[in-house]
Amino acid sequence: MPRLLSILSTVLLLIFALIPLTGCADPTPTNSDTTISIVTTTGMVNDLARRIAGDRAIVHGLMGAGIDPHLYQPTRSDIRSLILADMVFYSGLHLEGKMVDAFERIAEITTVVAVTDSLDRAMLFSPPAFDGHYDPHVWMDPIAWKQSAIVIHDALVEYDPAGQETYDTNLADLVIELDALHTYADRVLGSIPKDQRVLVTAHDAFSYFGQRYGFEVVGIQGISTQSEAGVRDIERIVDLLVTRNIPAVFVETTVSERNIRALIAGAQNRGHTVSIGGSLFSDAMGKEGTYEGTYIGMIDHNITLIARALGADAPERGMQGKLAEIEP
Repeated sequence: MPRLLSILSTVLLLIFALIPLTGCADPTPTNSDTTISIVTTTGMVNDLARRIAGDRAIVHGLMGAGIDPHLYQPTRSDIRSLILADMVFYSGLHLEGKMVDAFERIAEITTVVAVTDSLDRAMLFSPPAFDGHYDPHVWMDPIAWKQSAIVIHDALVEYDPAGQETYDTNLADLVIELDALHTYADRVLGSIPKDQRVLVTAHDAFSYFGQRYGFEVVGIQGISTQSEAGVRDIERIVDLLVTRNIPAVFVETTVSERNIRALIAGAQNRGHTVSIGGSLFSDAMGKEGTYEGTYIGMIDHNITLIARALGADAPERGMQGKLAEIEP
């Protein structure tokens, strides 16, 4: 009976979602009988799916540049796109917390894959204050994110065995790039003096980055941007900046700068000058069509910005010379 009710609920959802939307174009690309229709959530997942699926799929992403997945609520047109898709890929580990119910319902009628939920738990980070849940920001570690690429590859092969040769080739090419990205990160970040390897950001999205590259990571807000920082949090981090002589803190493209500005003012009041090292991509990539609008470009940007702001010798335009001109 519970399963029957669930299926009926999904059917009702389908009927509701397929009602034409006045004044809105269908956001889901039309696909032929031989082209897979894929819908993704975040840009990071979207980029993996596009790279691996290649020309065997049309991939539509729901969340563009500057969109915070922690707070994102699916629209009626999003639900319609999800239902009409052959496959749905999302990040998982409760990153898209407000979409969980939609994913569970849609899984009754289409293939839905969380690209981080099946990763080796030894690879995941579970903060003591996170009540047994895992930090969802896996993409901050290129080696861990490579495992998510494999999850997408395997799901595509299972769904479309005829495309395995394409998926195998595309994954192999992507793995080469991810390994090169990690090698670059290891080199330039490793040149930062150890006592300066403190990464202060707007929210706690960089723990996987910190684990991989030996950084102490301090987020003003918690893992989710729904949490709020208090006066004591600000005072504690200001004390860290002053006592450790940290030269730079970082804003994020999807989070307000207000708390970071409070840190800078607090440090200034204590006679220590702290600059903004730049704007990092945390929960979303750069604009579509740019190098920073790819996963490789997003992480290259972060690595290069952090390295240069904290005293390392890193190329201004990143590992491939493709970055837009960045500060400092």
